Amino acid sequence: MSAEYQVHGDVAVITLNNPPVNGLGLATRQGIVAALAQAEQDAAVQAIVLTGAGKAFSGGADITEFGTDRAFAEPNLHTVIAAIEQCAKPVVAALHSVAMGGGLELALGCHYRIAAPGTSVALPEVKLGLLPGAGGTQRLPRALGVEAALNLIVSGETVKSEMLAFVPGQKLFDKLAASAQSLAEEALAFARSVASVRPLPLVSSLPCKHPQGDAYFQFARNMAKGMAKNFPAPAKCVDAVQAATQKKFADGLAAERALFIELMWGSESRALRHLFLAERAASKIPDVPSSTPQRTIAAVGVIGAGTMGGGIAMNFLNAGIPVKLLETKPEALERGIATIRKNYEAQVAKKKLKQDKYEQRMALLSSTLDYADLKDADLIIEAVFEDMGVKGSVFKQLDAVAKPGAILASNTSTLDLNHIAAFTHRPQDVVGLHFFSPANIMKLLEVVRGEKTANDVLATVMAVAKKIRKTAVLSGVCDGFIGNRMIERYSQQAGFLLDEGCTPAQVDKAAEKFGFAMGPFRMGDLAGNDIGWAIRKRRAVERPDLKYSKTADLLCEQGRFGQKTGAGWYDYLPGRRDAIPNAEVVAMIEANRQAQGITARKISDEEIVQRLVFSLVNEAAHILEEGIATKASDIDVVYIFGYGFPVHRGGPLCYANEVGLFNVVRAMQRFGQNPLDDAAFWQPAPLLQRLVAQGKQF
Repeated sequence: MSAEYQVHGDVAVITLNNPPVNGLGLATRQGIVAALAQAEQDAAVQAIVLTGAGKAFSGGADITEFGTDRAFAEPNLHTVIAAIEQCAKPVVAALHSVAMGGGLELALGCHYRIAAPGTSVALPEVKLGLLPGAGGTQRLPRALGVEAALNLIVSGETVKSEMLAFVPGQKLFDKLAASAQSLAEEALAFARSVASVRPLPLVSSLPCKHPQGDAYFQFARNMAKGMAKNFPAPAKCVDAVQAATQKKFADGLAAERALFIELMWGSESRALRHLFLAERAASKIPDVPSSTPQRTIAAVGVIGAGTMGGGIAMNFLNAGIPVKLLETKPEALERGIATIRKNYEAQVAKKKLKQDKYEQRMALLSSTLDYADLKDADLIIEAVFEDMGVKGSVFKQLDAVAKPGAILASNTSTLDLNHIAAFTHRPQDVVGLHFFSPANIMKLLEVVRGEKTANDVLATVMAVAKKIRKTAVLSGVCDGFIGNRMIERYSQQAGFLLDEGCTPAQVDKAAEKFGFAMGPFRMGDLAGNDIGWAIRKRRAVERPDLKYSKTADLLCEQGRFGQKTGAGWYDYLPGRRDAIPNAEVVAMIEANRQAQGITARKISDEEIVQRLVFSLVNEAAHILEEGIATKASDIDVVYIFGYGFPVHRGGPLCYANEVGLFNVVRAMQRFGQNPLDDAAFWQPAPLLQRLVAQGKQF
């Protein structure tokens, strides 16, 4: 059982004990019901306190049970709450630290609630594509008021208990404890004070109305749909809360239940639940136990004060870690520091950062032109030009000045980390930390493991990633690692689509309609088309077997490198990022098509999307087979957090599972028969073929 039972005189205390957040899995639910029965049968017990051990009252349902029989196994959460409501003795919920999701719904089923100040309260189910499924949409509006409750439910955001305690007319909390430390004693005293109260108050018996009725809910529904066009859950939350105002409580519960089940089996919720678990699993490395000792990171050095280096430095400054920024030229150093200052000042102006916090962060930043000044750094990250000669020079100098045990990290996005590590006499201390631009904003961090990278280095950088609020994913060494290796295949297909009849705008619109943050050509303009050009030139020497469209090279030969030059696949006006189609670019594409003797054909949005996405899927299967990624979910995390893949589709491999791998392979075989495409490109990866043959998924 995951619920402990103790008696303190005439009060029984039931303590949820299911670390880390007292999730309401089957064993915990069984424990609560058994403890309630024990308290009811003990004549000496006059009242009951329900609380949570450790650092939470309860974080809610056990998400790993969703979609399984255990989620509905009796006693389910509805049954547990009914047992509390029907208990003949008053049950007081003593909330502290975290009361979220099913944990808050459990508390709403209790007769009374006392909360410690600072308790984080939320119904975050909407963030998993769901709505509260254990009465939250029916009880919270009765306890907190319709509008305040609906805002909490639709947003899924966390609010502190003391803020909710001051909502006019609220009946969510009967008392706010003086402190977290006094909660236990105050809860016992409160339980004794209500021991003789009859009948016992029930949230489910409170009235629930809104004075504007239908008009208010239609407005709320329109707002929810507008803000979350790819997700049905917010609008369904509105429907459920409206049911609370129009139906008897039992009928409202039934409506909530039907909506919950509809959402739970929908593809959007499956995708969000997949990502929730995938993000948490990404930090776990199979052969690096959680008990692996970590190195101390108290001071960081960053080499290169350009856009990337400055962004990397800001991550550590934001986390309160001192940074020494190194450049080779004074003017470049001054420019880099000025950019960091400008970025922070913009946050202050928008009231996203307080002035004193800005000053604290800038005080942690120092600069130097001398490598010797990095001798005390625990972690040194280079963010210099993507050239092996330049990287080699940097790492030779670091090897000479860095202290023993310092971690030496490269921000390379494509180069061979083992080659970089070989420039030093300490390859065990070298690791790849591939930040994504803008580095101070983008959440993804690819951690690249070299052949000799030590386990404690990996354990340390994965922990540091959490501290600087990054989602870290482990990659092995290969050209482009996980993300850029896959995006090259995606870009190849985008080029072939132009050759066959598409315009850049048509391809981008199809991708964006599917849900990508931006299509491949807008993305190229943002990143810089010259970057891809340099890679293709290298490929021409290293991999002459690879086939590419010539259009991107023709574009770059005209100096149209993207937003930074004001012209790429699109035109850009100064100070704006609107992509304006350019007739000369379209004419260039048509001329190239004619030069190859290709007759343009009409290509559907469906074919565009399938060719772009399935190219990612096939390369991902190769990456998994080679052990570059340790698990399929890591690849989905990379693409959601680093490349703007639509969140509601869960990542390329989650989406492939939804489509069905048999259907993916069949489409690839069809594309491979296209004489203008590349048959070798569409040869299904061996892993993909095996999964289809075995009827399995990624």
